[in-house]
Amino acid sequence: GINAEYGKLRELMENRSTDGKAKLDLEYGGPEKLAALLKTNLINGLDPNDSADVESRKAAFGVNFIPPKPPKSFFALMWEAAQDVTLIILVVAAVISIVLGLTVEEDKKSGWIEGAAILISVCLVIVVTAGNDWSKERQFRSLQSQLDDDATISIIRNGDSVKVYTKQILVGDIIQLGYGDILPADGIYISGNDLSIDESTLTGETDHIKKSVEKDPMLLSGTSVMEGSCKMLVTAIGPNSQAGIIVQLIEGEEDDEDSDSDIDPKAAENGDEEKMVNGTGKVKVAKPSNKKEKSVLQGKLTRLAIQIGYFGTVAAVLTIL
Repeated sequence: GINAEYGKLRELMENRSTDGKAKLDLEYGGPEKLAALLKTNLINGLDPNDSADVESRKAAFGVNFIPPKPPKSFFALMWEAAQDVTLIILVVAAVISIVLGLTVEEDKKSGWIEGAAILISVCLVIVVTAGNDWSKERQFRSLQSQLDDDATISIIRNGDSVKVYTKQILVGDIIQLGYGDILPADGIYISGNDLSIDESTLTGETDHIKKSVEKDPMLLSGTSVMEGSCKMLVTAIGPNSQAGIIVQLIEGEEDDEDSDSDIDPKAAENGDEEKMVNGTGKVKVAKPSNKKEKSVLQGKLTRLAIQIGYFGTVAAVLTIL
């Protein structure tokens, strides 16, 4: 069996620079001994023909797939659209108009029509807005899925350099990185030439980071190769990688492994509702966030609508008086 624990490997990749190098040497004795623990070869890589080894790695460390946040239902999008301040003001005005039309107006049979027309208009706006949001979300998910499915990387298996889809990467694989590559997993620098990495997507630091075995061998998923090339030993993939951890934090995921339930690791590859979130073969269903994301422009428009509503309310009161 594989002797390295996914939890310790995940903690290892949380270290940076010389701290990462020190922890790698102290706990694992360097890249060579870590490779031995992972039952891989730094020269020849993994054997793709050994199906038992491939399945054991998937069971122990999961697959290189970050489960997306579940899409919102059409009714949830309608509810969000109905939270618009302007629409709420219109609904209140429509209700008042209907009440006054049925009680105060001389022609009570037709006095309610204006208020009802406003309510119907509001309903149409809500349905159309929700339909547009639903369509845009589907298009975005389709494009994102296509990009993820088409992404490939060069790795070494059985001593040969081959191109594979990033979803097929396993812990213990040897990845060959070159200029322009985006790291699909976390790993340890093995060998290379003048490697510089852009880690701004993770740390916000705009300066390129020089990587080497002696100073900073920690390579993180989601970062980009800006200069040089190297070979990397994969140590964490999917939700256990640094990019995966950040995605889960952004989506409001709770990292509670005690509440996970057991499933077949192949579920993550087959697109089942429950997705792999750690390397023990356990899963957790991603929960949608109740908080609606707003752009800066949407925030300003909302504040403007509130101000207009206040002004209209004051004007109406003054008119009545």
